[in-house]
Amino acid sequence: MTHHEHHEHAEHPGHPVHPGHSEHAEHAEHSEHSEHSDARLDRAPDTGGGHEGHAGHDKHAGHSVAMFRDKFWLSLALTIPTLVWGHMLQGAANYVAPAFPGSGRIPAIFGTAVFLYGGWPFIQGAAREIKDRLPGMMTLIALAITVAFVFSAAVTLGYPGMPLWEELATLVTIMLLGHWVEMRSISQAQGAVGELAKLLPNSATRIVGGEAGGAGTEQTEDVPISALREHDVVLVRPGQSIPADGVVRDGASAVNEAALTGESRPIDKKPGEKVIAGTVNGSGSLRVTVTGVGERTALAGIMRLVEQAQRSKSKAQALADRAAFWLTWVALGSGVLTLVAWLSLGATPAYAVERLVTVLVIACPHALGLAVPLVIAISTTLGARNGLLVRDRRGLEDARNVTTVVFDKTGTLTRGEFGVVTITPAAGVAPDDALLLTAAVEMDSEHPIAQGIVRSARARHLELPRAEGFEALPGRGARARVDGRMLFVGGPALLDSLALVPSPELRTAADEAGRRGQSAVYLAEERGASFVLLATLAIADVVRPESREAIDALHAAGVKVVMMTGDSRAVAEAVARELGIDTVLSQVLPEEKAGHVVALQRAGQRVAMVGDGVNDAPALVTADVGIAIGAGTDVAVEAGDVVLVRSDPRDVPRIITLSGATYRKMVQNLWWAAGYNVVAIPLAAGVLSKWGIVLSPAIGAVLMSLSTVIVAINAQLLRRIDLR
Repeated sequence: MTHHEHHEHAEHPGHPVHPGHSEHAEHAEHSEHSEHSDARLDRAPDTGGGHEGHAGHDKHAGHSVAMFRDKFWLSLALTIPTLVWGHMLQGAANYVAPAFPGSGRIPAIFGTAVFLYGGWPFIQGAAREIKDRLPGMMTLIALAITVAFVFSAAVTLGYPGMPLWEELATLVTIMLLGHWVEMRSISQAQGAVGELAKLLPNSATRIVGGEAGGAGTEQTEDVPISALREHDVVLVRPGQSIPADGVVRDGASAVNEAALTGESRPIDKKPGEKVIAGTVNGSGSLRVTVTGVGERTALAGIMRLVEQAQRSKSKAQALADRAAFWLTWVALGSGVLTLVAWLSLGATPAYAVERLVTVLVIACPHALGLAVPLVIAISTTLGARNGLLVRDRRGLEDARNVTTVVFDKTGTLTRGEFGVVTITPAAGVAPDDALLLTAAVEMDSEHPIAQGIVRSARARHLELPRAEGFEALPGRGARARVDGRMLFVGGPALLDSLALVPSPELRTAADEAGRRGQSAVYLAEERGASFVLLATLAIADVVRPESREAIDALHAAGVKVVMMTGDSRAVAEAVARELGIDTVLSQVLPEEKAGHVVALQRAGQRVAMVGDGVNDAPALVTADVGIAIGAGTDVAVEAGDVVLVRSDPRDVPRIITLSGATYRKMVQNLWWAAGYNVVAIPLAAGVLSKWGIVLSPAIGAVLMSLSTVIVAINAQLLRRIDLR
């Protein structure tokens, strides 16, 4: 963003968020961190998306990790007697179970108890899936155990055949174990929100009397952080976590912000500087004036973005959902075909039903349903820990395909810390007067160049007069009345709008500034029906030392780099030469940025736009991947798909690295989950029974669970990638 863009969008309107819903999205709500999260914030952060109508799409809605754990252990205890007194184990181990009155009914009694107690969550889940007309893995499990139960009950009541009580009890118990492991894996992967909440202390030391820093006059009280309000002053002792966002009022220390920004070095803090809730104070004590509490803190903003990313729908997840849906119908069809085929071949009803149950169990698209959500949850958490906040998973997914990265210049490739280097006044104008008038006009502007001019004027101890009628001129600059004079300040576009031609001296000064990679700012005055140019000011912006490293990394990955700026071509090309940038788009007005992105896309490029999310919002939204600069505590940037908390351009190639690694894990998991079923379903149906290879329902459940575990382990390997 350049000087003549800086007055557009003084307030960021924000963008409504409509995240999609993942089948596994609500697992995090059941993690062990959830109670901790609620206790640490005034109320849970709004993720921007509701849950209406979602319960039917979440097979574990209303379930928890603890519920599956408890049901597994009790079902296991009930299954053991079922196996001990059942026919299957006695025949295999060649032993006779102790006999007593009623012992013959133990398998039926305990098997029924396991079905009703342990199988109930699967029946509930199936009912929701059928109600929503989206049959899935819960439907298959419920159908399998219900068929086994009804058949076994009929045999126990006199129908000819061999009951399946042992198989039923074992199947339910193994399925409970599989779901417990799955939910625990998801909850741990999505535990980033809970881990962030744990950064906040339980209480704070509030100063209730005296002036901060006044020896012997202040009084303190320990209060819960929920009792803090804006403008309170809190004492943060060495080693304590900062309880709320605020501004240092007194004291000096180094604060560790690594948990939120990924910055490994402690950041020095002194009076007037901002601190973030959840960061850890160093060896000094700080007195902090609270500016944000509860959901208004930067930490809550980060939590909202992490939750939002985990709930947003990715294209790979949509593919997995469709595959799981069709696999469910394939499994149902295969099960019916298996039953009919074995009965027509003269098999006993017990054997045919056993084949049916095994097919239904082994074909459950469990691994397929877990393949993508677990990878996404881990990648989102991994990104957050490295200062990359994924706001929309589709953006992270598309980043691997990026062929061109477009950088805004000011505040992105450069620090955005400006100062006046030289002043070239017109004849009859004193340099200090030119600086004073320019600074007076820019006093009400928020732009870094404007603030740099004001700082330079104050550094010279100039007393700035009050400007009246300040007005932003989008894409051109600003104007205001100072001491009765109507003054204009802006870049090259201002001269075009006022039809002003600089004198040779002022033009030379501007050209020289451009050759040095500096910005030329013009001061003009309206006099009657004409305009007079009073001065040219050269403004220097420091290039970030990490920018060159970022661009080199992108080039090494085969990605082209474009810099798009409103500055003059000379200024832009000077920065481009220093950084080795491929293409320069200069003197671009704010409303033109999105058009340049579209032009690159039409030329066949996959474009990532990197900007500050305010002036660059249209371009960020238009790009295939929008990467917004977070600027430390400003994490509520809603125009981009990814937010860079550290405002470090080196994080851009890191996003591409994370995207590629995430995609590879998704593909590996999907191939495994799909390939497993191609082999497993025919085995379950009994195609190799002629050669003595027959899978029981219990073995089918073990194989299905093993497939899920393999997918989970493969997803966990994503944590090994290095994003530093």
